Amino acid sequence: MRTSRKIPVAMAAAFLFLGPAFIAWRSTAQQKIEESARVLFDIANQERNSRGIRPLKWDTSLADAARQHALRMAAENTLSHELPGEPDVANREKNAGATISAAAENIASGPSVTDIHTGWMNSPGHRRNLLNPQYDSVGIAVVQRGEVFWAVEDFSCSLAALSLEEQEKLVAKAVRAAGLMIRPDDSDARRVCDGRQPSESQPRFIAQFSSADLSALPAPLERTLRSKDYTQAEVGACTKPSTDGLSEYHIALLLY
Repeated sequence: MRTSRKIPVAMAAAFLFLGPAFIAWRSTAQQKIEESARVLFDIANQERNSRGIRPLKWDTSLADAARQHALRMAAENTLSHELPGEPDVANREKNAGATISAAAENIASGPSVTDIHTGWMNSPGHRRNLLNPQYDSVGIAVVQRGEVFWAVEDFSCSLAALSLEEQEKLVAKAVRAAGLMIRPDDSDARRVCDGRQPSESQPRFIAQFSSADLSALPAPLERTLRSKDYTQAEVGACTKPSTDGLSEYHIALLLY
């Protein structure tokens, strides 16, 4: 007579403010795995909706990052956020094609995806990831090895793909609201943003900041603009390389 044994749920959570592996399944098994990921996605949004938190959007880049990590954990039979030779969570998401300003990850292994979800909700760190209103996107992967399911949820706060001109227009709008006129030539502000000196103008005040949200200016800068000490501004945006996998907008503001 065959006896049954209970497979424990193991899990870990990672927060932030890929070594190849391969496992083959028949198409029916692959379909089952995709359905398992969908189950976790639907349950996660049910949890958020019941608490008035905006639902997560499915992100294929995040799902690709999650699948690569789940495959490797299952192949090595090891539960870890960063296996030897792997980048961290944010850089795995970036390498998969996601543009993000914040990242987090839930991982677990267990006998079923519902057991895994229950374990996550009963763990403060995992629960915090699932219900964090900062995150707006998720990619989920589930891999089965024998009787054990290996699951990865990769969360992110996505960053809108804005051109430099679009970024400058958003900041200029906030500057105008503070009572300043925007100069039409942004070349010096862009030079400053790139780390160079102004070529012609002589601004009285130079500010530089990085942010994932351009709908509002940093509070100290807002106070400076409303001091009435300046009447004109020049706005410049630029791109800068990311070393931690996270992305932001970079802005220089020249005041006259």
